[in-house]
Amino acid sequence: MSRTLIVFLFTMILANISSRMFNPYLPLYLKSLGASVSQVGLAFTVTMLAPLAFQILGGWVSDTIGRLQAIVIGSLAASVGYVFFIFADGWGWVLAGMAFSSLAGSFVAPSFQAYVAEQADPKRLGKVYGLTEGLFSVVGIIGPLLGGFFSERFGFKWLFWVAGITYAIATIIRVVMARNDRSVRAGGERRKLSWSGLKVNMGEMIALVTAGGIVTWMLVADGVIDVSFSVSNQFQPIYLQDLAHFSNSQIGVLISISSAVTMAVMLLGGGLSDKLGERVCIVGGGLLVAAGMVLFLLTRDYLGFVISFGLFGMGGGLLGPAYDSLISKAIPIRLRGTAFGLFSSSIGVISLPAPWIGGILWDQIGPRAPFMVPVIGILLLSPVVWFKFVLPKQTPREELQAAAEGIDS
Repeated sequence: MSRTLIVFLFTMILANISSRMFNPYLPLYLKSLGASVSQVGLAFTVTMLAPLAFQILGGWVSDTIGRLQAIVIGSLAASVGYVFFIFADGWGWVLAGMAFSSLAGSFVAPSFQAYVAEQADPKRLGKVYGLTEGLFSVVGIIGPLLGGFFSERFGFKWLFWVAGITYAIATIIRVVMARNDRSVRAGGERRKLSWSGLKVNMGEMIALVTAGGIVTWMLVADGVIDVSFSVSNQFQPIYLQDLAHFSNSQIGVLISISSAVTMAVMLLGGGLSDKLGERVCIVGGGLLVAAGMVLFLLTRDYLGFVISFGLFGMGGGLLGPAYDSLISKAIPIRLRGTAFGLFSSSIGVISLPAPWIGGILWDQIGPRAPFMVPVIGILLLSPVVWFKFVLPKQTPREELQAAAEGIDS
């Protein structure tokens, strides 16, 4: 890896250790400030509005002015969010902080994935994504452990102070990197922000998405998975605390175990998708996650949950690099930022009410009901992935031209 990529990855790790310190405990923080389970679900639904509005814009800004510059914009937004977290005296203020954090992700996430793809050999994308995401997975090990320690020993306010200072350090380094890297632009081009440029990018992406090829099916599959897990993810900490009676530190250990397994699988087997094919790893990883969720619902002791979270980690370690590799191969380089943003925004429209629905399922059917949804989603989706996630013989540029010609005709 180049020196720039190493420093870039370091800032991503530092910033996301900060976010992973508090993200797993946000539902518990909201409850401590008076929110009910249904209101927790509603809060996560409302904060999904920011990514819907800015994911595509963030991806396009990344394609236009540069990956590092877009990341700085997102970092400054997240810094504002920490102010709301620290000084919140009601769960409504936490909601504002969550919105700013979501806004930050709209600029940072597409840029991170696109930047890594541009630094890699196209024939070894799976291995490179496995290495970078494997190293990046350390945030899921360190963050929840620190978050559990600070929230349990000193309270949530101290947790957000420590997380905020950590994030501020990462932001300062990112600003310096962006100032020293102004000459670098997405795809090696210098471009200015303009509505006409956004229109051209979106037109090309819509052509790919509506062509009925692999990009179409990837968008459909991503939507199903995102909806399925958005129904349940936010309620995991509440389930573990209220039903399994685990402390914040015990919950943090489980999350860290999952991340440690993910990191090991990515580092040791990141190149599997290059050898076996992306769809093999995506289907295999999805089935491992489904098995982990079934065990999550059936187990009663801590060891059972350890195994369950280990399966989550194994599944995520297999399918994560494979999916990112597939997107990068299917999308032209100049559209990658927009593509990652479009995927997230289109999916977010569908999954917007999912956390709220999960809260209703919890209250009306039972606490286990939301966690059955992702299992069903994965089982239904696996055959689709196997038969439809096949790269075309055309290059992304040729496929884009063919799709555009089809629309024109």
